[in-house]
Amino acid sequence: MPDALSALLADRDWLLADGATGTNLFNMGLASGDAPEFWNVDAPEKIRTLYRGAVEAGSDLFLTNTFGANAARLKLHDAQARVGEFNRAGAELGREVAGAAGRPVVVAGSVGPTGEIMAPMGPLTHAAAVEMFHEQAEGLKAGGADVLWLETISAEEEFRAAAEGFALAGMPWCGTMSFDTAGRTMMGLTAPALVRLVEKLPNPPIAFGANCGVGASDLLRTVLGFAGAAPRRPVIAKGNAGIPRYVEGHIHYNGTPELMARYACLARDAGATIIGGCCGTTPEHLRAMRAALEAHVPGAPPGLAAIAEALGEFSSASDGTGPDAAPARRPRRRRRE
Repeated sequence: MPDALSALLADRDWLLADGATGTNLFNMGLASGDAPEFWNVDAPEKIRTLYRGAVEAGSDLFLTNTFGANAARLKLHDAQARVGEFNRAGAELGREVAGAAGRPVVVAGSVGPTGEIMAPMGPLTHAAAVEMFHEQAEGLKAGGADVLWLETISAEEEFRAAAEGFALAGMPWCGTMSFDTAGRTMMGLTAPALVRLVEKLPNPPIAFGANCGVGASDLLRTVLGFAGAAPRRPVIAKGNAGIPRYVEGHIHYNGTPELMARYACLARDAGATIIGGCCGTTPEHLRAMRAALEAHVPGAPPGLAAIAEALGEFSSASDGTGPDAAPARRPRRRRRE
């Protein structure tokens, strides 16, 4: 039997993923610095509301509230012993909401980066990283997640460790990296390099792609980079809702539902099959994206000028692969908004 996501992909030309987790939970009252994964146990109705928001807006899949539910990140809150509990609870709530949807909806178990730098540049060994990813995967599996969804990864070594941990759990998975200014991840990978990495893995993902990053324009340039490398599996595009601005003590994203609707159609033409939003993307954005994709007549891949005209200028002149490509920057910790 195929997994739920592969079954949907066999019948559909495109799927709508969900939007932001952090943005929507902050709107529900989550305080900055608090770990949202605690709400899987302490405020389950708010997590049901988060999931329902995506489903009711038309998403074909949504991610669980487990992005930071690994031992390294939870240790910052003295909760490293609760990895299994938080992941299982987050997936169980997702299973409940998906089961009531009245149509096939995939529950994707969100797995973010460990927050540690891997050896030889940092202290996290490959074996320790595999153990962390395996532990999280088992919790999501126990809660009923259909697939695992690795996201916002910057390092090839961490991507490989996650794939190995997921294989130990016997779970299908998808994986996205975050490409920042100048078209590279913080650890220096380009879009074509990710395509090569994915195809060489002994346990490759069902689909792969990009999430978060700088803005929708930059993310679509990355998607074009994937397509140019002739990938053999579906591409994921989960771009931010515009550019973040710091306003009155809070981060706000300037992307309107209309902009995200244009982004969704351009992502489809650029070669993406699974299309959603990341930071700043609300159910209102998702409803506009769903309507736009349903009405969209597929066209040729957009040029860079067309992307910039529709979504705004790129943050850099380079996509990370030319002679003017910027070197990798020093790593920093990131949390999905």
